[in-house]
Amino acid sequence: MAKRMIIMLLAVVSFVGALGFVKYQKIQTSIKQASSFAPPPEAVTTIVAREETWQGSLGAIGTVTAVNGVVISADLPGVVQKITFKSGDRVAPGDLLVQLDTRQEEAQLAAAEAKLTLTRLNLERSRGLRTQGISAQADYDTAEAEQKQAEGNVAEIRATIERKTVRAPFAGILGIRQVNLGQYLKSGDPVVPLQSLDPIYVNFGMPLQELGRMQGGVAVSVTAEGIPNDGFPGRITAIDTVVDESTRNVRVQATFSNPRGLLRAGMFVTVRAHLDSQERGVILPASAISYAPYGDSVYIVEEMKGPTGASYKGVRQQVVKLGSARGDQIAILSGVSPGAEVVTSGAFKLRNGAAVLVNNETQPGNSPSPRPEDN
Repeated sequence: MAKRMIIMLLAVVSFVGALGFVKYQKIQTSIKQASSFAPPPEAVTTIVAREETWQGSLGAIGTVTAVNGVVISADLPGVVQKITFKSGDRVAPGDLLVQLDTRQEEAQLAAAEAKLTLTRLNLERSRGLRTQGISAQADYDTAEAEQKQAEGNVAEIRATIERKTVRAPFAGILGIRQVNLGQYLKSGDPVVPLQSLDPIYVNFGMPLQELGRMQGGVAVSVTAEGIPNDGFPGRITAIDTVVDESTRNVRVQATFSNPRGLLRAGMFVTVRAHLDSQERGVILPASAISYAPYGDSVYIVEEMKGPTGASYKGVRQQVVKLGSARGDQIAILSGVSPGAEVVTSGAFKLRNGAAVLVNNETQPGNSPSPRPEDN
């Protein structure tokens, strides 16, 4: 019995050992196959890098500001008696906008003018009597003071009436009316916005290190979302004397002609300052750049050798220094030599040394002045 159990135990051990050996052989075969496996090449598009000279430029986001812009308000309280404008009207300096009720002031003015007339007559009589030596100098001085006081009262009432007459302080375009007939206005209540839109300002910030390249008279162009225009031309007219302590930017102001009123106060616009300096670099589509916190890079296609010594077309990741951008293009200041074949699409799925298959039937945008289809 014991002999039979020993034989069975040896048979089981032999079977398990044979099974383990077979599994070991399979695993070793799989490891060899995996080590020799080469992933299929990734499909990419490429472009041959070329060197160009660009006119120096700086880009920024700016805010449109009216040369003159106010919310016209009531100076003195009163009831709206007359409205002489419509929302969106163009007005000239001094145009009447709103007349408040001045019946009480006009009655006071009539009484003050009557008193002024009387004081003038009294002054003339006192002057004649004083000339003849009949009246005292004190009587003449009193009559003269009363006449001046009456003139002051008349001027004060007229000023009150004028302050209840709301006029346009400068030429421009009115906004939406904010008052109605019969409405009681308190001092400071808004009546209507007024903006002078031609010419118009655009304010934007530039880094402190670029201050040496900025100066008055430099040509500037702006584009705005929703406005079908290739760019509004203008010029820098002022550079702030104070640097923002939080951003270290300098505030710059450019002036633009705006006869059609397409640029409105408060709009955000894209600003590009066209400098006199020249910038030379390798030009690539912006889609070729891989942006990362540790540095921007591109993938350059080169002939490489695999582990077995076979040649294949692969990519090498190259860190680059970026220059200015223009449309779909961006200038590479260092890192890429003219003539290098650079990946323009599909870079997100690549790694250093990856095999690639170049297919340039469809290329990404590469225009310095693109025109999107939805424009």
